Amino acid sequence: MSAEFIEITGAGEHNLRRVNLKIPRDCLCVITGLSGSGKSSLAFDTIFAEGQRRYIESLSAYARQFLHNLQKPNVEQITGLPPTIAIEQRKGQSNPRSTVATITEIYDYMRLLYARAGDAHCPHCGKPIAKQTPQQIVDNLLALGDDKRAVVYSPLVRGRKGEYREELKKLKRDGYLRIRLDGELREIADLEAVPHKNNKHHLDVVIDRLTLKRDDRLRLAEAVEKALAMSGGLVVAAIETAPQKFADTLYSARYGCLDCNFSFPDLEPRMFSFNTPYGACPVCDGLGHKLELDPGLIVPDPTKKTGAAVAPWRKGMMAMYYNDRLRAFARAYRIDLDTPFADLPAKIRHALIYGDEARDWEGVVPDLHGRFHKTDSDGVKEYLNTFMSSQPCPQCGGERLKPEALAVKTGGENIAQFSRRTVVHALDFIEKLRFDAEREIIAAPIKTEVRNRLNFLVDVGLDYLTLDRMAGSLSGGEAQRIRLASQVGSGLVGVCYVLDEPTIGLHQRDNDRLLATLRKMQQLGNSVIVVEHDEDVIRAADYLVDVGPGAGAQGGEIVAAGTVAAVAANPASVTGRFLCGAEKIAPPAARRPVDLKNNCLKLSGASGNNLRRIDAVFPLGVLTCVTGVSGSGKSTLVTQTLSKILQREINRGRDQPAPYDKIAGLKNVDKVIIIDQSPVGKTSRSNPATYTGAFGDIRDLFAKTPEAQLRGYDAGRFSFNALGGGGRCAHCQGAGEMKIEMHFLPDVFVPCEHCGGTRYNRETLEVKYKGKNIAEVLAMTIAEAGEFFAPVPMIRQKLSTLVAVGLDYIALGQSTTTLSGGEAQRMKLSAELAKRATGRTVYILDEPTTGLHFADIRKLLDVLNRLIDRGNTAIIIEHNLDVIKSADWLIDLGPEGGARGGQILVAGTPETVAQTAGSFTGKYLARVV
Repeated sequence: MSAEFIEITGAGEHNLRRVNLKIPRDCLCVITGLSGSGKSSLAFDTIFAEGQRRYIESLSAYARQFLHNLQKPNVEQITGLPPTIAIEQRKGQSNPRSTVATITEIYDYMRLLYARAGDAHCPHCGKPIAKQTPQQIVDNLLALGDDKRAVVYSPLVRGRKGEYREELKKLKRDGYLRIRLDGELREIADLEAVPHKNNKHHLDVVIDRLTLKRDDRLRLAEAVEKALAMSGGLVVAAIETAPQKFADTLYSARYGCLDCNFSFPDLEPRMFSFNTPYGACPVCDGLGHKLELDPGLIVPDPTKKTGAAVAPWRKGMMAMYYNDRLRAFARAYRIDLDTPFADLPAKIRHALIYGDEARDWEGVVPDLHGRFHKTDSDGVKEYLNTFMSSQPCPQCGGERLKPEALAVKTGGENIAQFSRRTVVHALDFIEKLRFDAEREIIAAPIKTEVRNRLNFLVDVGLDYLTLDRMAGSLSGGEAQRIRLASQVGSGLVGVCYVLDEPTIGLHQRDNDRLLATLRKMQQLGNSVIVVEHDEDVIRAADYLVDVGPGAGAQGGEIVAAGTVAAVAANPASVTGRFLCGAEKIAPPAARRPVDLKNNCLKLSGASGNNLRRIDAVFPLGVLTCVTGVSGSGKSTLVTQTLSKILQREINRGRDQPAPYDKIAGLKNVDKVIIIDQSPVGKTSRSNPATYTGAFGDIRDLFAKTPEAQLRGYDAGRFSFNALGGGGRCAHCQGAGEMKIEMHFLPDVFVPCEHCGGTRYNRETLEVKYKGKNIAEVLAMTIAEAGEFFAPVPMIRQKLSTLVAVGLDYIALGQSTTTLSGGEAQRMKLSAELAKRATGRTVYILDEPTTGLHFADIRKLLDVLNRLIDRGNTAIIIEHNLDVIKSADWLIDLGPEGGARGGQILVAGTPETVAQTAGSFTGKYLARVV
């Protein structure tokens, strides 16, 4: 039985209730259920964790001490479990040196290709250079034809000043008779020194004069070898082209350019790596960019008077000194400081910012640059950092490598130019890449490996990504699909893959390609377990597991398991009711009216990344969805352009938006709130009570109790984070648990023996509010705490927003690091709901349905509609059709991703988009509206 099934007995991790389950092996199994129901606890914290633990325990004790050991999950037994590999939903790597090409190993293969089959050029003059063996040089000369007269020279000096007395004496002693000095043949015996020592000279030694004949190959070979040895790897062959007329040809046994006196190192793969000193640009250390002073931040508002426009000179102890300097500048250039900076002539603006040597004016940028590098004050450096932004490296122009590496080309492009290609264009480049017969033998297997990896990326819908795209800029779904593509390429068999929502960020158009990839992995003989909410993936499952019936303490059970039809027919399954149509998210009865003239944001000329100078109108007071296939430009338009404009103009943010011409309608907005996919908290001390701000009110309430006042306890006494409050357990420092290091065995976390895991000392726990101490309050669910604090408006309001977004089941003191992706994003939304809205607030959300079940999406839409009904605006990047069909206005980008996208195909109501030919969103939307 264990050979046919993965059999789980008594799984009790997190909220799982001693679950028993049998999953068929070598099939596509989808685990679904409400957000927080226990899906990830079953798939990752139980199945994957046990598989990984078993692998580590199979190693020797010596090997295990170097690995991250795992605790045994809370499960009685798992049988039939193959080796497990997790492909999780997490943000791309933050390492600035990590790119799409490096993650997929494409860059490693391309480094090898450029090192072994690349064409080297001089980085100064651009002329091709190559190295040849002495035998190749001889063969090339003989191939010119028999009976041609030739002179073999050894070039000793190329364009250098000097007399070269010692060199000439040595040549005479060695028996050489003639040299060619600056193009003229001379007898060495007639020279004691090269004339005009202050001039640059070219000095070639005559090694042999001969007629090119195949029968005289040995003499030619000896002359070539001697010339190479004398010059350090160079030989010049002068071939007679007409009577008494000779033409020079340079041959090199090393990479080098005679014209520029430049020598190339031998081509090695490390030369093309921006992660090593051998290849990285020495100025930016291979990062491609540097933090430099930004004129746009130095003069953030050019419409201000010149005397007040230079922001870093307006504050601090040196403001008076800089005022005097500005007045001196105004007198020297005869300008009025009351003139707006933007109205000054361009030359004067440039002089003010960058300096003018002719008038001995240092300039703002050189002044701040000097202050930054001379000061020892961290405060001053931090202040000046606010006027800096990341700029392309002035040496490499953002290409990360040394000039020598960039001068090596394949197919007419260097490795940085190749990396700027999108996946689909890189695939086309590799397909068309041709070499001569000898190099093709070397290049063929490398091209095959690169081609395979590029094809995998295309198969999972990532053909629009550029290979130099930084890993940190990838969405969670993109990063996961890149890892998925890598696993497909590995070709493993007999493995259990566990995936977490691989459809994140994927348009419905691309779901088929993703499913085909999952099927390919399964058909190789692997078990594929997917945690997913997408209907297409759910319906494609061989075996469907629905976890529930609710979330948190109300979940953790297997509600239904079997075929999709069996689950759909089970009335106890929430997922099944949506699959069979018993429940659904209906579009609104009427769309909100939009005012595209007076109540909107008009963005003109947006041209960041692949956007084609588009003009976008975002109506206010409604729910707007920005849609389109992956890579069509949605994130560039909303998060990199509109969001950063609003943050800079309204929230005084520092980030520079992507290029655009202008924006109108800002007077209609007084607040902007960004709710993205970044984690809620990074430490176990963060919890819903602290995140929403309710913990402060609860601590104040405890501090006002008679017992606390009698003892002199303030609110700090009830914090488990405060160092001086005196209320937290001194033994565990308020952590509630102790970490026991087990050396080569896994670290063990045990409840603190002094506080029993409550985090507080005995005296603090003796203070009670309505019969509950502070630890007992933190152990309540949000729903229980909402009833408990119902008479306290401040706390009730903050907790009610958590209930509104469907988080009533989580504990008030539960660590935010244990929350799922969907729970974390709804936590952010609840924190914004708790704030007082102005009615002119713009909420920008990036795929808020991540991790949400059909029922959770319905709750999310209710929350968003509440915000909008108050007069606020929600702008959402989304692929989920339930959200898209519920919007008032759609902006659909495309038609494809990458270079084939970046256009607005249609803007209008969902009904309008559904009727638009050429819109992939419209094609799928037509089925549901």
